[in-house]
Amino acid sequence: MSDTTNGYMTEERRMIQQLARDFTRQEVLPAANRLDPEKGDIPDELIDRMGELGFFGILIPESLGGLGLGYFEYCLVAEELARGWMSVASLIARGNAFYHSVPGATPEARAEKTAQMARGKYLGAFSMSEPNAGSDVANISCRAVRDGDEWVVTGSKYWCTFADRADFINVICRTETEPGAPRWKGLTSVQFEKPRGVFPDRVSGSAIPKIGYHGWRTYELAFDQARAPARPRSENDGNAFKSVASGLEGARAHTAARSIGLAQGALEDATAYAQEREQFGQPIGNFQSIRFKLASMATEIEAARQLMYFVCTELDSGRRCDKEAAMVKYFAAEMSERVTSEALQILGGAGYTTLHAVERYWRDARLTKIFEGSSEIQQRIISDHLLGKMAAR
Repeated sequence: MSDTTNGYMTEERRMIQQLARDFTRQEVLPAANRLDPEKGDIPDELIDRMGELGFFGILIPESLGGLGLGYFEYCLVAEELARGWMSVASLIARGNAFYHSVPGATPEARAEKTAQMARGKYLGAFSMSEPNAGSDVANISCRAVRDGDEWVVTGSKYWCTFADRADFINVICRTETEPGAPRWKGLTSVQFEKPRGVFPDRVSGSAIPKIGYHGWRTYELAFDQARAPARPRSENDGNAFKSVASGLEGARAHTAARSIGLAQGALEDATAYAQEREQFGQPIGNFQSIRFKLASMATEIEAARQLMYFVCTELDSGRRCDKEAAMVKYFAAEMSERVTSEALQILGGAGYTTLHAVERYWRDARLTKIFEGSSEIQQRIISDHLLGKMAAR
């Protein structure tokens, strides 16, 4: 990790960064090296420890039991955790990114659940994508119909990670749509609370086989007239698209942080290997081709990191930065795949084994170009800012 002094890093932030770094090296990285090759789950003990350290409550206000910090600290922690295991870096969003949608019949009940969330005792899963609706959120067809004080949900969902181990699932469904309204209208968030380790009644799940992002399972879900409590009718009904879109800037900064952490881990491992591995009577780090690879990798990582710091500062200042958030997500994800691939190349045949973490970084880096909006979606957002949106045909 670069120790470059800049105006972004306060003493408090350095302490938080070091806390996450030490935790990753002592607990996350050993667990990842042991469990990822066998596709094992993130241990409950590790989740409990993250809760004790406050990692699930970084963005939750102090009045509700959290740390009351910002996206800058959130992404600092995520970067360090991804240095060990990207799945663990993603797991912290199951608290921080969900506290606005914590269900509860009364404000007091919601406050208590939010405090539990900050301790890692009440975590959520998010179910939006469908077999025919990925980035095209307006194409969602999973249907929710009101029946008294309940929603009745029927349809299929795809790419729902942590659905089995979460305490609740936030499901984006299509509800009432006014005639002639745009397609993005009529989407509502429906909350299913459940015990950990099972699915809600009349909901079944099939694990999707993945090449990476191990440590937790990702599901296809089927809802067969599943019932969930319906809040009193409000202006939020039918407007879930807006709430989802409003959270994308922070989510994309979080993805950039994970991408940077993966790349940093790969760089550190490749640097150490280049100093240890000898060929032709000397360490391969003495060869210019290897040295220049490492120099380029380090430069790309630092460029992405500084852009992420800027975006996080904008987010914490309350300023709109959808273009810059798209830029950092796009740049960091593309960079991460390049850097982890170069690291694997430096390790040679050893890098293509599960005996070294670099293959895990490489596999997980590839995913960052896809989720939270693919690289192509980010390019469209950026180009729309430069050229204006294309007229509908």
